[in-house]
This record gives sequence, C-alpha cells and structure tokens, in this order.
Amino acid sequence: MLSERQALWAFVLGCIAVTAGVIAHLPMFLMAREMHYRLAGMPMGAGMLAGMALIVVGVVVAGYGLLPRDLAAQRAAAAAIVVAAPEDARLGWQHWRLMIVLVVALIIDVMKPASLGFTVPGMVGEYGVPKATVSLVPFFALMGTVTGSFLWGVIADIYGRKASILLSAVMFVGTSICGAMPSLAWNVGMCFMMGLAAGGMLPVTYALLAEMMPNRHRGWALVLVGGLGAVGGYFAASGASALLQPVFGWRILWLINLPTGLTLVLLGGFIPESAKFLLARGRTAEADAVMRRFGARVRTATREQAGLAGARYTALTGRRLAAKIAALSICALAWGLVNFGLLLWLPADLVAKGYSVGVSSRLLAESALIACPTVFVAALLYSRWSSKTALVVMTAVTLAGLILVLRLETSGAGSPVWPVALLIVGSNGIIAILLPYAAESVPLAVRGRATGWIAACTKGGGLLAQALSITGRVPSMGVAAAIIMVPTVASILLVALFGRETRGLDLRDLEQG
Repeated sequence: MLSERQALWAFVLGCIAVTAGVIAHLPMFLMAREMHYRLAGMPMGAGMLAGMALIVVGVVVAGYGLLPRDLAAQRAAAAAIVVAAPEDARLGWQHWRLMIVLVVALIIDVMKPASLGFTVPGMVGEYGVPKATVSLVPFFALMGTVTGSFLWGVIADIYGRKASILLSAVMFVGTSICGAMPSLAWNVGMCFMMGLAAGGMLPVTYALLAEMMPNRHRGWALVLVGGLGAVGGYFAASGASALLQPVFGWRILWLINLPTGLTLVLLGGFIPESAKFLLARGRTAEADAVMRRFGARVRTATREQAGLAGARYTALTGRRLAAKIAALSICALAWGLVNFGLLLWLPADLVAKGYSVGVSSRLLAESALIACPTVFVAALLYSRWSSKTALVVMTAVTLAGLILVLRLETSGAGSPVWPVALLIVGSNGIIAILLPYAAESVPLAVRGRATGWIAACTKGGGLLAQALSITGRVPSMGVAAAIIMVPTVASILLVALFGRETRGLDLRDLEQG
C-alpha cells in the first residue's frame, strides 16, 4: 500500500505513537465518571503531557513516512506522462467500491464539524461561560477547516491523493484528545487542529474521484458521493450524540475520533494509488493493473490532437480561468453565509417573533429529511441535464428562499415554511454540486489547490457568520438575507458567464484551462 514512500515503518510507527498518545488521555476521562465526566479545572498530569508530545511526534513521523522518495525526479517524470481519464468504460465493482469507501471517508470527516452543535450546550453548562464565549470553539474549528482546505490541496499535489487521505486520518486520531481537555482554551486549540485535519478531505476526495470515474458516470457519482457524505455525517453526529452523550457527556463526541480515525486509516487499503504516480515510479505492472480496473490508459497527446481539443472546447486560460475560480469562490462564500449563518439564526429569530418552539424545532428536524432527496435530484440534474446550469438553478433556488425571507421580515406576516424549505433545498443542492463541478472545471496541475481554495471559501462564509455571533452583532433576518443576496446574485451571473459545461467532457480537455 505504501511502496515508493520514504518508509513504511515510519508511517506505522507514527500511527502507533498517535494512538498511544490518545490512550494516555483516557484515564483522566474515566476517573471523572462519578462527576458525569466533567473535567473542567482539573490539572493535566504528566501522562497527558507525554501523550500530547507523542501525538505531535507521531504525526510528523507518519508524514515523513508517506512522503514519496526522490520527489523532484518523480515530478519531472510525471510531467511527461499522460494517463487518459476513463472515457466510456463500464461502471464496475471497482468503481462502486471506491465510491462506497469515499462515502464512508466523507461521513467520518463531516461528522467532526457536525458534532460542534451538539457539544456547545454541554460546554456552556460545564465551564459556566456565556454561549458567545463557547462560540469560539466552532469559530476556530471553521478557521481550521478554511486553512486545511487550501493546505491539503497543496499537500495532495505533493503527496498524492491517497497519501493525503491517510495523513489526514492520522491527524483525526490525534485530535480526539479534545474530549479530555480540562479547559475551554485547550478545547479551542484542539478544535482548530481538528478543523485543519478535516478541511482537506472533501476537495481531495473529489479530485481523486474525478480522475477515476468514467466520463458518462463521473458527474452524478461526484455529486452523489459528496451529498451522501454530508448528509451521512450529520446523521452520524446526531446519532452518536443521542446514543452516547446521555451516558458519557459531550466529551465522548470528540473521543470517538480515535476509532473512526483508525477506521479511515484501514480504509486506505481500498483506495487505489494514482496510475500516473505508479508510472512515474517505474511500477509499470501495478499501473497497468490499476488502469485495467478503472478503464484508463496511457496516451501521448500530439499537437494535432491538442488542436482538435482546442477547436471543440473554448480554452479557459488567464483571465477567464481566474474569473471562473472567482465565480465559484463567491458561490461558496454565499453558501457558507446561508448554511452557517441564516439557517442557524432563523429558528431563534422565529421564536423571538412569537412562533412556537415546536414549529422552529420541527423545521430543523425536517431539514435532514429534505436534504436526502435533494442529493439525488441534484445528481440527476447534474448528470442528465447540465452541470453548469444545475449549479445556477440550485443557486437561484437559494436566492428565491432569501427573497421570501426578506418578504417575511418586511411584511411581518406569512408562513416561514417555504422560505426555510427553499433555503434548505438550494443550499444542499449547491454544496452537492459545487466542489464536484470545481474538480471537473480546472486543469489537473492546479486541481487540488483550486478545489481546496473553493472548499475554504465555503467555510469562510461560516467563519464570518460565527464572528458575528461571537461579537453579538447578528443582524435581523431581513438585513442578513439582503446582504447574502448580493454574493448570491453575483455568483449566478458569473457562473453563467464564465462557467464551463463539463457533462460528458474528457478531463484531458480541461488541460487547456
């Protein structure tokens, strides 16, 4: 699994060290069971400090072990190799297995930040601080995901997709000690590291899947994997909270990162290595086996073929490529403001206006049910109709929800059901489509970094919303909807103008821009 890396033993040793470091924190957690696992104010023992040192050293050693040997020579050799993305290959068991593995990986990844909402009430009660102070935890967690989204894109271009997922999983394991930290300051720091580890999984997964799936199946597979991973992550977090938090307290939601992170490491054995990476390392037989399983093959692009590709598809280079990335970034920012801002603020605002708690609670509970079919609808539109237009339509649905929220605020009458329903449907459709579309829309050389940047922008909107919560400057819902409408309208226009239709497109043609 880790041939041609610096050292298999270093990766294994790093995993063992990180696991041992986490286990060293468990005695303190178990000793507090008589106090319902409340650790606030307890001193950190020598075992915990040694465990933290083991985790840091273990992550560094594991990262060294995953680093490819002779990196400069490999990158030079890879530049001369062209591996054709699958064209009309049949969807076989290898493709389905990869999709299942990546859905599970995304569920594990998404449930980390999804658990934040379930831990905040317990933190408020245990530490005895205002909710605005505890909001520092999700704020720094989102800051970590913003940093991680871009950082892991760069790492993926150096380490490769598979190794990046494995290293991210090792960091997941280490961040589980957040559940044993005895102070809010330590929780904030550990949640930043959790976000740093989790931030890159989604863009790296999309980039890997985009390169492995047959063209005719690639679109719906990308949308379906991302959507099911997001919905599944929420259900996993809420289910774990319902089953475990009444018994073990809120801290258990962080400590379960240990088994889930190790599960993700083991799943790495089912993730194929890139054929281009194998060819660059001279492992021709293994590369041939991977390409046979996924229907890919090696080709040399001639100048004539490049000319035909340029004649068929309009090259997006220079300013047009920058404009396309800017359009997707603005769309991502708008989604973050809706998902981590308006949808979180709206129920409390409705209660303050006299709506019953039951109505607002029912809207939140139904959101998860609405999200699931939305994923399948988005996948259908994306693959059968138009990838570009599907993103525009879902953004327009979100805009319609914002308009109805503004109307609800200005008129002072009407039902909140349709505004909330449209916001949920539109936002879930956007996040299911946005990153797959980004992964399909940019050249291979910058795919990891570009998708990482756009993923960071989705968290950037949430970061801004959480900053408003911390400072107590949350605007009224009407004002918030009007503000969010600006980037939403801008993204619709820019994607319509500079976006590229990718349905059925061979990824090799994207090398033109």
